Amino acid sequence: MGIQKDIVKFNVGGRNFQTTATTLANAGRDSFFGALFDDNWDLHQQQPNNRQELFIDRNPDCFAILLDLLRTGDLYIPSHVPERLLYREAMFYGLIDHVRSAKWGPFDGNRLKLSKTVTGRAPGDGTAIRAGPDGGCCVAHGSMVHVFDWMLEEHPPINLDYQRVNDIGWVNAENVLISACERLGREDGGMGLFNSSTGDLRYKFNVVHDNQVKSYTAGALSFSPDYKIFASCKGRSNEYGIGVWDQVTGKQIDFFYESPGWSLGDADKLQWLNGSNCLLVATLFPRKDNCYISLLDFRQKNMVWSWSDIGAPLTVDEKRVRDAIAMEESNSVCVVNEYEDLGFIDLRFSGGSVRWSSRSRLMKGGKMPDEPCYPKLALHNGQLFSSMNDCISVFCGPDWVLTSRLRRSYGGSICDFSIGGDRLFALHSEENVFDIWETPPPPVM
Repeated sequence: MGIQKDIVKFNVGGRNFQTTATTLANAGRDSFFGALFDDNWDLHQQQPNNRQELFIDRNPDCFAILLDLLRTGDLYIPSHVPERLLYREAMFYGLIDHVRSAKWGPFDGNRLKLSKTVTGRAPGDGTAIRAGPDGGCCVAHGSMVHVFDWMLEEHPPINLDYQRVNDIGWVNAENVLISACERLGREDGGMGLFNSSTGDLRYKFNVVHDNQVKSYTAGALSFSPDYKIFASCKGRSNEYGIGVWDQVTGKQIDFFYESPGWSLGDADKLQWLNGSNCLLVATLFPRKDNCYISLLDFRQKNMVWSWSDIGAPLTVDEKRVRDAIAMEESNSVCVVNEYEDLGFIDLRFSGGSVRWSSRSRLMKGGKMPDEPCYPKLALHNGQLFSSMNDCISVFCGPDWVLTSRLRRSYGGSICDFSIGGDRLFALHSEENVFDIWETPPPPVM
């Protein structure tokens, strides 16, 4: 890389700045400053004899902060500079990723710190929260979905009238997918793709059977790397099961019908497994009296693994499975009950028993919330997360030992949480309050 040591001069909004080509090169090829270099990373001859200034009609205070970020890798925002103004200027210069990297470090569940709390935006209990790929999130409650960008600025809400939102998922930073119940007596339920910034509906996903479009209720959602969308579907006739769509075209490409005695159409959770190219489908208590977990292989149109608690010697309600998540590296499915006992089912054998691990149970303490929520599970960067009442526990290591927990003093029970964009979002049942947890950046040496 033949970077010259020339001094570069700028006049930004009437203020003069000087830096070097080496510092500007830290911004990267796709930045505003990357355009000043040729293919060999040599500075274009736009400043003969180093006397000409490059004028930029932007905010000089923000330019000074961003230039210092390129010099040191450290982000310091003076109190007189609004963060939103700095983020806007960083987007103009193509430095928003540099700002995000300096603002928080790589995700680590054992180092997370509460960075912000956002109060409720609408009446009623929240039903789901989903982290966006860029660090934003969307929150569903009733028929409404509120979308926030990574700066936690709220976009126009998505209103589905009187349809009830069942699940939400991020297709990418620009589009969000919403599944909902059909309206009573009308054929306009199902699933739609919405622009996350404007809330506009891009297209609906139809279920087609015998060359006819069918009305249906869409539930749990999942995505695969090859741009497929999976949704649990419950129809009025015989289209119960798992639907598959192409997220680029919106066209239905497959449908897996449930077999007698096995529940697929009203599933609580779907999870795509990259290693085995299978879909985990879980229908859990108390939606059904019995729990069903299965792996579907769409290439063979076959259920390749299954487990159910039918016939299991359950003597107390605490062994009911409330959530499940597949862990391919250990060939197991992790499940959790209402007391946060973690259990493990071997993926190499269908119909095996649950191996409950009391070592992973969180020690009881504090007052039980008036309205406890069912626990949820998540797996991220080799760490296992489980929500329980008003806290989230973090488990690590081959034996999944409890290593830390996240809790704050108000907001009520956690009804859902989600991890993405190097952030953890926790939605509380009280007034739709949600928390944002971030990993502090490493200290500057």
